Amino acid sequence: MTLTNAPTLETERLILRGPQLADFEPLAVFYASDYCAGFGGPMKRDDAWRWFACNIGHWHIHGYGYFSIVEKSSGKHAGLSGIWNPEGWPEPELGYALFQEFEGKGIAYEASVRSRQWAYGDLGFKTMSSHIVPGNTRSVALVEKLGAVYESTYTNPHMGEDQIFRHPAPEALA
Repeated sequence: MTLTNAPTLETERLILRGPQLADFEPLAVFYASDYCAGFGGPMKRDDAWRWFACNIGHWHIHGYGYFSIVEKSSGKHAGLSGIWNPEGWPEPELGYALFQEFEGKGIAYEASVRSRQWAYGDLGFKTMSSHIVPGNTRSVALVEKLGAVYESTYTNPHMGEDQIFRHPAPEALA
């Protein structure tokens, strides 16, 4: 198996790049808070470290994973966006998590659009879903803004009940 370096993608305001060691501290703070309940937390620092290392391994196993979102204007790590497909998922999903101080700026939308473009264009994906814990209304609003529609509910082995939202096919976005 060869190691996969994440590409660097850009948008007008953001840089999406592979995880770096300096990204762990803001991620650990995020995971220590109740704010990350829709993203598998809160969790202890050592569990956050395992998740961080898991994401790096995910890149090497699948050739894709979560990008670190960097806000160009501040240089700060703002969250995660990318394609996630661990054991037990029914298919790869477009996922995202934004650190609280970056909420309400359109960053998750902008990063998700670019991540989806990369998955459809560079990776050749023909379909894309997002999996959302019931009651996460902000996440549902985001995927609906991205054009995704509710498809079904399943039992996620890590999160429990999860709703699958289906994104438009690549040809529908052209």
